[in-house]
Amino acid sequence: EVQLQASGGGLVQAGGSLRLSCVASGFTLDDYAIGWFRQAPGKDREGVGCVGGGGSRTNIAGNVKGRFTISKNNAKTTAYLQMNSLTPEDTAVYYCAATAGSSCSRSILYYDHWGQGTLVTVSS
Repeated sequence: EVQLQASGGGLVQAGGSLRLSCVASGFTLDDYAIGWFRQAPGKDREGVGCVGGGGSRTNIAGNVKGRFTISKNNAKTTAYLQMNSLTPEDTAVYYCAATAGSSCSRSILYYDHWGQGTLVTVSS
């Protein structure tokens, strides 16, 4: 059974950093693309970025580019979302998602499997 477990959220001050982890089980991570998404209160879920199956290709949303990076450690079956220079506008529940394949997408529709969210709160 494909499962994803996101963790690493918490409360951080503006300007701070957090690293979210997404641990995969039931499948081989290097055969799957991983997407990171977030949903702020009262807003639609949006794609933050993604990494392809091999781990070398990433696609980062423009509004977080330069601050957020995505990586995978296939041996550890874990994907990461490194978030730097956080602002209160980054406050949201963050989700990871997976789908089989080498390419990735920031579209919600692309992914078959979703983890539970982890809450990130950035205080001003």
